[in-house]
Amino acid sequence: MTAASFDLWLIGIGTGSPAHVTGEGMQALRDAAVVLVPDKGAGKGDLAALRYHILKASGTQARVVTFDYPVRDPALPYPERVARWHDEIARRWQSALTGAGQAGPVALLVWGDPSLYDSTLRIARRLTPVPRLRVVPGITAIQALTAAHALTLNTLNGPVTITTGRRLRDHGWPEDAETLVVMLDGDCTFQTLPADTRIWWGAFLGMPEQILEHGRIGDVAQRIIQIRAETRARHGWIMDTYLLRAHTAES
Repeated sequence: MTAASFDLWLIGIGTGSPAHVTGEGMQALRDAAVVLVPDKGAGKGDLAALRYHILKASGTQARVVTFDYPVRDPALPYPERVARWHDEIARRWQSALTGAGQAGPVALLVWGDPSLYDSTLRIARRLTPVPRLRVVPGITAIQALTAAHALTLNTLNGPVTITTGRRLRDHGWPEDAETLVVMLDGDCTFQTLPADTRIWWGAFLGMPEQILEHGRIGDVAQRIIQIRAETRARHGWIMDTYLLRAHTAES
């Protein structure tokens, strides 16, 4: 890219169904000049295939520019690991766009929604120059999960806490939490909770491979762990999330 700033559009594409992309998102793709598509390596080709399917459905004439997605260094402490990973992603975006010219707006398809436990906005602000950002919201994993289970996110007039598996593992159930939504939990931390806690779990939400389980943790935890391990081995990846309620909370 040149020294001048440019337009970078972050377009939420939902959790696996092309129908999750809003009309605004489809129009943004048609208006974009360049679309950045990550190559996440062997075993994750279906993630790229979904992005290409969405691009085809949009009718965009944008130039597609790919970049290799880096992996995090597990030997580093978590904050440093993530910071370096974000730095490297930004560097690869910058390198890919340098060869793409500056023909107009650049679009990046973001799984889920750019506002929720996604670092695309943070990474974009690492670019030089910082682009003019536009965010097109998408369906979140939380929306897809509650819809799939025909479940309301909150109880009547009740609060909702959104957290990560890491925080649940390190700090336990948040004080005064009634409904807890847990994202990014590769360790199945729910198994450490009281057996009568209720869980609504889903993986590959919105995709043909969607899997759902719900019930008391004491009854379904081991089944979820087994399904998760088998499915991840088969696909090479998995995206899942879950909602928890204490047994005393109403549905």
